Amino acid sequence: MNKPVNSIAPRTQRDIPFGEDDFRRIAAFAKSEYGLHLEPSKKAMIHSRLGRRIIALQLDGFAAYDEYLRANLAEEADHFISVLTTNVTHFYRETHHFEQLQGEVLPALVAKARSGGRVRLWSAGCSSGQEPYSLAGSVVRLCPEAGKLDVRILATDLDPFVLRKAEEGVYSDDLCKFPPGEWEGQVFNSSERKKPNRQVRDDVRTLVAFRQLNINGNWPMAGRFDVIMCRNMAIYFDTKTQQTLWQRLAEKLNPDGMLFIGHSERVTGPATSVIEPAGVTAYRKRSLSASAAPAGSA
Repeated sequence: MNKPVNSIAPRTQRDIPFGEDDFRRIAAFAKSEYGLHLEPSKKAMIHSRLGRRIIALQLDGFAAYDEYLRANLAEEADHFISVLTTNVTHFYRETHHFEQLQGEVLPALVAKARSGGRVRLWSAGCSSGQEPYSLAGSVVRLCPEAGKLDVRILATDLDPFVLRKAEEGVYSDDLCKFPPGEWEGQVFNSSERKKPNRQVRDDVRTLVAFRQLNINGNWPMAGRFDVIMCRNMAIYFDTKTQQTLWQRLAEKLNPDGMLFIGHSERVTGPATSVIEPAGVTAYRKRSLSASAAPAGSA
């Protein structure tokens, strides 16, 4: 009778030790390179996700991965970023922002575009594209000819893998979550809605340009924006980095431009002298006349 051959079970991330020194090295690198603030509560998530990457690379452990990452940053950075960031989004998330946009903000911008003006919107931290396509859908609803005007939406994210998905503009049924109402029709034609994979409407897609960007690095954009959405990104940063980000975003807005942020976020620091609350987690940049007015003037 043949004896069974002993087999070695495949290694899993649980087999890879992850101590405090390992966490501190990873957290310090994420902070120095990308401004990411990793709380100790994220340790289990990092262990699991980076553990899988270590196994794929056939490395011994986290110390070996730290050396590998620093020696091969150009090739490994995209994987490292993707592991550390969480991409949770859906179409018309935090619907009150889009209701405010369509009711109060976009009508004036549409009029500006129709009179030959330049209109720019920015989805910062766009993830897999649902947010910028929602923005574009709202624009097209009010201005069907937007693609023929000087209207553009910039969509940026640090993670190149989600950007590639976003550029395709194709979403499986489980990713096509919409709030009740007519919102879905602003992004997908009725013929797409029963398909397992849906293609974003062409007139919506053409308004959006996707670019990789480290929000805490240099910004190559020369012009200013009429609307910026930077929602649920600042939660990854410490207070000092958040306040720097709010200030930079405020400087990038046109006078009377709107900044929309995440439901658990609040603008603090120097930016509060430039932008003021204008709705639920919505801020408006003070107009030039308001900024120039002396304190206490009418």
